Amino acid sequence: MQHGAESWDRDDTGWPAGAAESGEAPPSPMLSAARRGRGATLNPGIRFETSESSPFDDGWATLDADFADIPAQDTTLIRDASRSAIAWNSSPDLGFDRAVNPYRGCEHGCVYCYARPTHAYLGYSPGVDFETRLVFKPEIADLLEKELRKPGYVARPMTLGSNTDPYQPVERTLKLTRAVLEVLDRFNHPVVIVSKSAGMLRDLDLLSRMAERRLVQVFLSVTTLDASLARRMEPRAATPARRLHAIAELARARIPVGVLAAPMIPGLNDAEMEKILEAATRAGARRAAYVLLRLPHELREIFESWLHTHFPDRAQHVLSLVRETRGGGLNEARFHHRFAGQGVYADLLLRRFSRAIRQWGLDAAREGLDCTAFRVPDGVLAANAQMSLF
Repeated sequence: MQHGAESWDRDDTGWPAGAAESGEAPPSPMLSAARRGRGATLNPGIRFETSESSPFDDGWATLDADFADIPAQDTTLIRDASRSAIAWNSSPDLGFDRAVNPYRGCEHGCVYCYARPTHAYLGYSPGVDFETRLVFKPEIADLLEKELRKPGYVARPMTLGSNTDPYQPVERTLKLTRAVLEVLDRFNHPVVIVSKSAGMLRDLDLLSRMAERRLVQVFLSVTTLDASLARRMEPRAATPARRLHAIAELARARIPVGVLAAPMIPGLNDAEMEKILEAATRAGARRAAYVLLRLPHELREIFESWLHTHFPDRAQHVLSLVRETRGGGLNEARFHHRFAGQGVYADLLLRRFSRAIRQWGLDAAREGLDCTAFRVPDGVLAANAQMSLF
């Protein structure tokens, strides 16, 4: 089914009406590869396929079309037929072993998103497809409840939003993330939420109730304080100001909230690290983390294309600095290295972060979530209620 490319209203994103569709810059040949309201400037082939397509000039000068002439691309919603809700991992780089992702693909369109290459597993391109062909799990709440009811299940913090944003624009109508939270709330199951959307304020009632029982922690990702840069990098995500407002509202509701200065992109936004941490602390954040840009698989081509399109004057410098932090390449896949990088530049970034969190009191020991309160509630799944009568 088709879902119109509807941006969140001003209360949700902070962008003026239509900003997500119009883009920041005026029409220019430099932006000919970009689509209005989308982050990626291309749709690279799928690495698992043997054939690929290339642009072809058909004589109508379509390859030279101005940015203003390229139509906005609607979002397509595709039902996910998978029969599980919890994704398990054993990575030593991650601080959690389980996650729930109601959506695959993300309409926020963040050009740097490390989750883009996962779209290839679904048969879609990690480029524009990742932003426009969204896979959703309509039965995710029921599937999750079934898994939590399994004998022998042991509760540990569940991460919501480990792959794509649980509060991306389609959540406003589908409400799958809220359905997941309602299940976790009934089971007294702890959860950590990662998002860059102010849309989570819709669920303050649930989050406040869970916070009283030490069942929830929230992290807002703030990549930059520069609204112009944010609109180019994250065209459908909330403005930086709205994210800081969300941090303030969550803190006011006594919900443990932190900030992720992520990703830090050498030569593009990394100079803002200290300012981001200061602004988030003043808003109410009490913990922080950062991640260095990583460019696995197709993301290398996508990011390079975006960089040359929007920042041609500094593209080579940024890429050179990225290589300096990645042992000469654009990505480092080894465990214990992929998030922080290596080399002088990466070490300096780590020292800057360590100093800043000490300065702003973000280095206090994190209060743990309560995993002991987990209980399987009485009753049966709504889907099985009829069967229970016989």
